[in-house]
Amino acid sequence: MNHDASSDPNDDIAPEYDFTDAVQGKHHAAYRQGTNVVRLDPDVAKVFRDSEAVNQALRLLLNLAREQVHVPGEAPAARPHP
Repeated sequence: MNHDASSDPNDDIAPEYDFTDAVQGKHHAAYRQGTNVVRLDPDVAKVFRDSEAVNQALRLLLNLAREQVHVPGEAPAARPHP
């Protein structure tokens, strides 16, 4: 990281932030397509380390909920026979 002592004194960005290789709008297309960004609390983030793990857990929860409650407009969930 290059810290120039003669940098602009009116610059309000702290010197420890280095945007040398930053790309403006890198994720813009994904956000336009409706990507949802959700902040996980630290204790949850320790268990669900990536979006695949979060999505898998949420799909499981949705399936369990559908087995318990009939949602209007959806076909009733198939229940296994004992």
